[in-house]
Amino acid sequence: MKRLFWVTGSVLAIVSLFWVATSLVDSDEPEVRAHLVAQVEPVSGFTRAMGPQELVFPEDHGAHTDFQTEWWYYTGNLDTVDGRHFGYQFTIFRSALVPPEDRQQRSSSWATDQVYMAHFALTDVDAGRFRYFDRFSRGAAGLAGVQASPYQVWLEDWSVEELEPGVYHLRAAQDDVAIDLRLNDLKGPILQGDRGYSQKGPEPGNASYYYSLTRLESSGTVRVSETTYQVDGLSWMDHEFSTSALGSELVGWDWFSIQLDDGSELMVYQLRREDGTVDPFSGGTYVDAAGNTTRLGHHDFVVKVNDTWHSPHSGATYPAQWTITVPSKDLILEVTPYLADQELDASFIYWEGAVKIVGEHAANGVSGNGYVELTGYAQSMQGQL
Repeated sequence: MKRLFWVTGSVLAIVSLFWVATSLVDSDEPEVRAHLVAQVEPVSGFTRAMGPQELVFPEDHGAHTDFQTEWWYYTGNLDTVDGRHFGYQFTIFRSALVPPEDRQQRSSSWATDQVYMAHFALTDVDAGRFRYFDRFSRGAAGLAGVQASPYQVWLEDWSVEELEPGVYHLRAAQDDVAIDLRLNDLKGPILQGDRGYSQKGPEPGNASYYYSLTRLESSGTVRVSETTYQVDGLSWMDHEFSTSALGSELVGWDWFSIQLDDGSELMVYQLRREDGTVDPFSGGTYVDAAGNTTRLGHHDFVVKVNDTWHSPHSGATYPAQWTITVPSKDLILEVTPYLADQELDASFIYWEGAVKIVGEHAANGVSGNGYVELTGYAQSMQGQL
């Protein structure tokens, strides 16, 4: 939700960024070296998510530039034939610099009113190593952007593009790691919240439009140093757009995406208050094997923390093992990180990592994989959204 919330989200979820010197967006210099600062409150003049509205595809795969913030969020778990396991995160965020009514036509090919940020991370379980990278670029001169049909989202040479309806090519590489994957959508868009309207708090407009592709059959390659691995697995995609800030009483969130071997998926998130309690606008969605969905409110599931991990990098203490119970679905899941250290210290500090799942569903044993995002442990997310 950043996935930001993000929610990213979610996870994320997701940061709204400004160029400090707005005159730089007109510069002809290809590499703009400007500081970035987080915007605490949404700027007036942007569209707000005020209630359910019909999401139409493929149009809504694209950018919604009348909203201030947007992200396209991919995570996945991949295996080689001999059992080597990898997790990956690939996210592109869009942030509008000025509201639609203040935008001007400018002659420079470098001029833009949209800024893009991307995160790419790889978890190499066998090597016990977690790598992450981030990039920034302007939405001009072909450096970064989004289109709906055929769908494509990119920042420089990190990209996802549609090969045919429901089939996508994801690529990212930096330093000595790379992923190159073919993603086949098995279920189509899953609308989160109320028909895609995901409310984050009681204030009008404190909400987003949010859908997911919960089961992307994935195959391709992972490269680590000089070795290229053939891999197969499952990926998950979130797309969320909004103009909202985190409620003043909230410090962060815990977000879970889970894919089970019985063909079902579960997404739940908990918004955390300063006093440690769970906000009532927390929620989630259960998706059965046929693609039928059940909306979950904060009373419909329980997330119990069983262990913690203390980061040697940030000094933060994160939850590190969980039991998730959804009584209405007779579902009990044990969630454990593949690696304890999957913390990113990028534009802000958060934990996002691959997890393994074992448990019971309707008295039958199940297993699977997923991703967890944890924010607000190293630093409050106030001022980060």
